[in-house]
Amino acid sequence: MSIIFKIIFFILLLGSTSYSEELNKIGTFKDWDAIVVTNGDSKVCFAQSKPVLQSPKKNDRDARLFVTFRPSDKIKDEVSTTSGYEYNSQNSITASSGKSKYKFDIAQDNFAWISSNKIEKKVVKRMKKASRLMVTGYNKSGSQTIDHYSLMGFTKAYNAAKKSCS
Repeated sequence: MSIIFKIIFFILLLGSTSYSEELNKIGTFKDWDAIVVTNGDSKVCFAQSKPVLQSPKKNDRDARLFVTFRPSDKIKDEVSTTSGYEYNSQNSITASSGKSKYKFDIAQDNFAWISSNKIEKKVVKRMKKASRLMVTGYNKSGSQTIDHYSLMGFTKAYNAAKKSCS
């Protein structure tokens, strides 16, 4: 995982304004944002959303779902998520929509990724057609959480992020 990628997530999670000149929100499309982060000659573009519903309701977590483009690393359609806590390594983190289910097979600290770009492309294709995607994760104590993401505006945010990094 590149340093710039870690920096992006820390900026987003901490809400830091000290890097605001490098962080450029290029648009909000219903429930999704398109963002570009520039660091020198390197550029990272992504679409992101917060859950519209979280379970259990009593926990206020800073969860997000991302689709990222990192041209300097030749990475496209990178699907990642954070549920706002450190994941339990004993349980799977999954995304589901309708009958489709995808496993985030790389988890590090508070973030999870899908290792196969082929599967990521399938997830993105599904996200463009579906109306909702649910991410299920487990915290360190083994308690399950489910984050429901609206996919309203996803395609436009995705296209804006992709265009900004092409």
